[in-house]
Amino acid sequence: MQKLIIFTLFFLFIFKNISYGGTMGDFTLSDLNNKRSSFSDLKGENLTILDFWATWCKPCARAIPKLVALYDQYKDRGVQFIGISVDSPRNLPKVKPYVSTRGITYPILLDSNNELMSKLQITALPTVLVVNDKDEIVYVHRGYRPGDEKILQDEIDKLLSENSTEKKDE
Repeated sequence: MQKLIIFTLFFLFIFKNISYGGTMGDFTLSDLNNKRSSFSDLKGENLTILDFWATWCKPCARAIPKLVALYDQYKDRGVQFIGISVDSPRNLPKVKPYVSTRGITYPILLDSNNELMSKLQITALPTVLVVNDKDEIVYVHRGYRPGDEKILQDEIDKLLSENSTEKKDE
């Protein structure tokens, strides 16, 4: 039994960042100014990076500056980043100052009742989803450790390269 548990934990650790394979349905959430915005209105031409985070999440606080840098690097290449705060209604007043302090310039949406998070079966913060131009969830990364931004950068580069190859073939 102990070997089975160890094997299961090892398997989950090794494969925690594999491709998701599902399709991102359209959704609508409020932004920081209480304006409703939909995924279809905000998504990128080539890729969309969804970052699920909360103000109380320490790994999220370490990941966000790296995501801001990646956003600045890729925003002119058809890659849109969308931050999704999953802070509870009680913590919502903290979100706007948190975003401002960290210099986040990409859109932020509020999932304060965790409906989208539940629908997508997201169980850890931060979680990053990469969605291609066909609305397929092609990559998922849970958690944050220093260096994870390089893994995400490599994945974005690979997907952009595949996307440009596909468009040339059409």
